[in-house]
Amino acid sequence: MYDFAIIGGGIVGLSTAMALGKRYPNARILVLEKESKWAFHQTGNNSGVIHSGIYYKPGSFKAKFCRDGSRSMVEFCIEHDIAHEVCGKVIVATDEQELPRLENLYKRGLENNLEVKRISAEEVKEIEPHVTCVAGIQVSSTGIANYKQVCLKYAELIAKQGGELRLNTKVEKISRSGFNQVLETNNGTFETRFVINCAGLHSDRIAKLAQVDPQAKIVPFRGEYYELTPEKRYLVKTLIYPVPNPDFPFLGVHFTKMIDGSVHAGPNAVLSLKREGYKKTDFDLRDFAEVMTYPGFWKLAAKHADEGIQEIIRSFSKAAFTKSLQKLIPEVRSEDLVPCHAGVRAQALMNDGKLVDDFLIVQDQNSVHVCNAPSPAATSSLEIGKSIVAQIPEQSHLMTAAVN
Repeated sequence: MYDFAIIGGGIVGLSTAMALGKRYPNARILVLEKESKWAFHQTGNNSGVIHSGIYYKPGSFKAKFCRDGSRSMVEFCIEHDIAHEVCGKVIVATDEQELPRLENLYKRGLENNLEVKRISAEEVKEIEPHVTCVAGIQVSSTGIANYKQVCLKYAELIAKQGGELRLNTKVEKISRSGFNQVLETNNGTFETRFVINCAGLHSDRIAKLAQVDPQAKIVPFRGEYYELTPEKRYLVKTLIYPVPNPDFPFLGVHFTKMIDGSVHAGPNAVLSLKREGYKKTDFDLRDFAEVMTYPGFWKLAAKHADEGIQEIIRSFSKAAFTKSLQKLIPEVRSEDLVPCHAGVRAQALMNDGKLVDDFLIVQDQNSVHVCNAPSPAATSSLEIGKSIVAQIPEQSHLMTAAVN
């Protein structure tokens, strides 16, 4: 019998288990991950950015958790000697038409209590000499980190707290036994008083296994990257972003200095035909059919048809991808770019075609389901974990067991 079982061994699941261990040091805590490694999917394939929180609606979970998380993540990396760097970033307007959106973004940064600074094109050049723009914003709190190392440290700390960590264990059925829940897996059956679903790309399916309405469907979007050749890395000193379209849920192709010194360019954002589809050729009939028969997807596709077509073109045309990057750094050439790994974003989509633009956490009597936690979830992971633990109802039958 376990007090808490966490489904999913990505950065949110592990941070939640760690937070539980701190609050309930005597609790029996179990983490189940279907893959052979921690942080195998979204966490292990993300851009490694410690986000500032400038993009997110003031008062939202994303804005608060990201702002606080950017500090707590840096503190965690310092404490545990994990590779990171607070290098800052610039967001630039490449033409006059983008200036109003840049100003709105600056004001949002101030509303979110961030250290943001308007800078001229000349001042941008002082930070990033190869960028061409008309104006920019400097965000000093943005950084980079190795989130795989972060997750391994989380797992190590959970084990030290007495938590039980199980890889290669896929939850296939959830049933009730009195007050408790029974998790049937490919690697045994586990009974627990409380379930926390942090299954990322499969979070909506796990919620349904537990007879809980996830309130949205996960639609997978693949983000494809190129990498600058080593001799061209000098073109990028920090992180360089365009002004995003506020009506489109993705940030546009940008340049990211990685913690290993490499520079990634991208991502685009295209529908993945498989929830764990990291290649263009990856296909899963169930995943594909679920998206194609979901009314919300077609409403989204109709609303963003133009942007969606451009993303698809960038996916299949290196020349088009390069052209997008040249808006930021004109010197970049196609031969300077080599393909590198892709990531898949688990984006929750509602039936009316609206993307869930905040973290979505659904509560039930003896379970909590994290049904939308895309970027900036890695940055925010320590804060999300603490928040989930704080939301667990103080049920006498559960808490008595966990505390005693």
